[in-house]
Amino acid sequence: MKIKKILLMDERKFYWAEKDLHTQFGVIKENKLKKAKPGKIKTHLNKEMLILEALSNDNMEKIKRGPAIMLPKDIGLILTLTSIDKNSIVLEAGAGSGFLTAFLARFCKKVYSYEKNPEFFKIVDFNLKNLDIKNVVLKNEDINKKIDEKNLDLIVLDLPEPWTSLKNVKKALKSSHYLVCYLPTIDQVQELLRNTNDFVNERVVELIYREWQTEPGRFRPKSQIIGHTGFLVFLRNL
Repeated sequence: MKIKKILLMDERKFYWAEKDLHTQFGVIKENKLKKAKPGKIKTHLNKEMLILEALSNDNMEKIKRGPAIMLPKDIGLILTLTSIDKNSIVLEAGAGSGFLTAFLARFCKKVYSYEKNPEFFKIVDFNLKNLDIKNVVLKNEDINKKIDEKNLDLIVLDLPEPWTSLKNVKKALKSSHYLVCYLPTIDQVQELLRNTNDFVNERVVELIYREWQTEPGRFRPKSQIIGHTGFLVFLRNL
């Protein structure tokens, strides 16, 4: 079920979709939440919370999880460095939980998503339906065997051995357009690059994400950061 409102209190975030909201700060009744506009709202214990309308990113935070997801810091770079737009037709393989799938669908005309694991396929299907995303064609298939689509504007592979798919990828991807591979280890990156003679290696990127504390008198980097999640390899089809 889609999240409709989010509530904030003491750096804590609460998600509301239906029924009464129960928190350690008190209870807020369903009818009160339905009528509430962005601003302030009080619990039955007279504790004041901030309330906002839920946006797509809020719903993305609550998707059903299966395998580890690609994080927004990495997804953002894919969206900005591959020249895709509202008219693009793209393909991904290794959909996992559908996190990247949903972001691609927000920016592109159509997404073809391949997930060969039946359990993960069901999770992606559930999440896409829950998010009411309709421009994704989800396939419980293996791209190592075949890719039905041609003239694609972008292909993203979140697979442990993407080099085994390069022959099919090359036939499906437009010339000069991007293949992006997401890989956890540098050994995988090296093996991929040893097999990419038919592609141009444009860049290999690792992103580190660090937030700051912003309380008065305590403006400093937070102690915890999101460090290594994976390498992004940007290749262009010859």
